Amino acid sequence: MTEKPAGPLAGLRIVEFAGIGPGPFCGMMLADHGADVIRIARPLGVGRGLRLNPATAPLQRSRSNIMLDLKDPDAIAAVRAIVKTADGLIEGFRPGVMERLGLGPEELLADNSRLVYGRVTGWGQDGPWADNAGHDINYIAISGTLNAIGERGGKPLAPLNLAGDYGGGGMLLAFGMLAGLLSAQRTGRGQVVDASMVEGSALLMTAIWGLRAAGTWGPERGTNQFDGGAHYYDTYRTADGKYISLGAIEPQFYAALGRILGLEEDFALEQQNDRALWPALKEKVAEKIASHPRVHWDKAFEGIDVCYAPVLDFEEALTHPHILARQVFNTDCGFAQPNPAPRYSQSETVSPKISEEGAKEGRSILEEAGVDHALIDRLMTD
Repeated sequence: MTEKPAGPLAGLRIVEFAGIGPGPFCGMMLADHGADVIRIARPLGVGRGLRLNPATAPLQRSRSNIMLDLKDPDAIAAVRAIVKTADGLIEGFRPGVMERLGLGPEELLADNSRLVYGRVTGWGQDGPWADNAGHDINYIAISGTLNAIGERGGKPLAPLNLAGDYGGGGMLLAFGMLAGLLSAQRTGRGQVVDASMVEGSALLMTAIWGLRAAGTWGPERGTNQFDGGAHYYDTYRTADGKYISLGAIEPQFYAALGRILGLEEDFALEQQNDRALWPALKEKVAEKIASHPRVHWDKAFEGIDVCYAPVLDFEEALTHPHILARQVFNTDCGFAQPNPAPRYSQSETVSPKISEEGAKEGRSILEEAGVDHALIDRLMTD
């Protein structure tokens, strides 16, 4: 049987300190693409009994796991031994926590000068708010991101925790880690990667800031082209209480939309972006869409370039033909979770695996790091 090619990050070792939100997402991404990620969990916290919980398991997949009490000096010494064997490290504690544990960048880069030390926080490692408590919604609030999302005349609506925790936090850190690792390979020097969700969420809004600078994005949410203000770029409720999405921006798509809806006279191309007309046109489109169930619109738009898709719930998404053809989700662990992405022409991603090994994995990790066997016995017993 032909052996599959390794993941593109095979050969990299990353130490991840267990946490919530962006740190685990970054670790998941690196593990999905072949890195050997060792996850260090603390007793009675994130690590114990949670690896098989579907609420947390997807973000913790495809790692090796070890549980250590970071208040124990011997455990700290063991962590330092593990980090000496690593290329990178991920931590998401508040500023200063790792330093107080004796695991800050100064100590660990002295042990391993090629180490890329990845840190992800909400506010960043410094600044007047660096020590404040917060969550995703707070970080995207002060970057201007949250205020831009919501219906006209309504309150700002949190986009789940996608813009802060995952897109602006974990994914940004994963990019920073890989940039740092490439630099370390060239220069032989590691460094600290400081990823903050304030800056990450602002970065995700770069295009919108450009539209603002050009004078084509107004300050009131729900009145612009991509925020539900335009009648041709929005979601609409169907007769059966479901929803569809429209994104007919280009002239040819816009003309096709008007034709299918029977609104050709209202969809004059020269008036497409006349914002004064948008509210009335939205009412007309909403009335048309509400006159038929979603399946009607699926058929009406099938095979026509108009930028249409039904808005699917979780169960519907799992069975959509395109989703199935692309194998977007994986159910091998007994519950649905997204498969790794993106894909490669030569390399393989790692199929999601949920660890049940626990102490067995921890012993192997410590043995490989050269920790004394008597100390391993005590740490694993504890």
